[in-house]
Amino acid sequence: MNFVAFERAKQGTGASRRLRNSGKTPGIVYGGSTEPQLIEIDHNALWHALKKEAFHSSVLDMEIDGQTSKVLLRDVQHHPFKQLVLHIDFQRVDEKTKLHMKVPLHFSGAEESNAVKVDKCSINPIVTELDVSCMPSDLPEFISVDLSTLQKGTSLKLKDIKLPKGVSAVIRGGQNNPVLVSVVPPVVVVETPVEAAPADAKGKGKGKK
Repeated sequence: MNFVAFERAKQGTGASRRLRNSGKTPGIVYGGSTEPQLIEIDHNALWHALKKEAFHSSVLDMEIDGQTSKVLLRDVQHHPFKQLVLHIDFQRVDEKTKLHMKVPLHFSGAEESNAVKVDKCSINPIVTELDVSCMPSDLPEFISVDLSTLQKGTSLKLKDIKLPKGVSAVIRGGQNNPVLVSVVPPVVVVETPVEAAPADAKGKGKGKK
């Protein structure tokens, strides 16, 4: 994906406020061998770009004054209740240096699995994005995960999926094979039989003959 930014010179809270009032979003580009660069981006264009998954997980082409450079989105600050982006951070990409990124997982095939079709289980994704390390040229927009082989009483773990070429998972928390998707069996409702009311004793309530 590509986007257009403009270099900005003024700093400070007042300058940023005036920038937002004019329909622009202040930002910064850092990393690499050059100094951090202050930028501004059209807010409406940025707002729509942020709705696209690829804008968050892909190497982006940033154009400034006719020059294009590779960057990654690193941080977005939103207004607490307004539909307003307050500030945005990008990191320069070095083509010869590995990246560490979160890549979304796209699940498919769950409805075709025996767990769902035969045993009426529910499929519960535990992880929706994966920390990966790779060269910029190998960074995938997303990772496809096939769930069609799931069975009742099983789960899908990291080692069960095939990562794209050149991509390795970054494991945290000491778990070398975390669960990505769990299979939840259907809830069995056991109906409790209703006890019959005791029959009235013979002759109860009848007068003597």
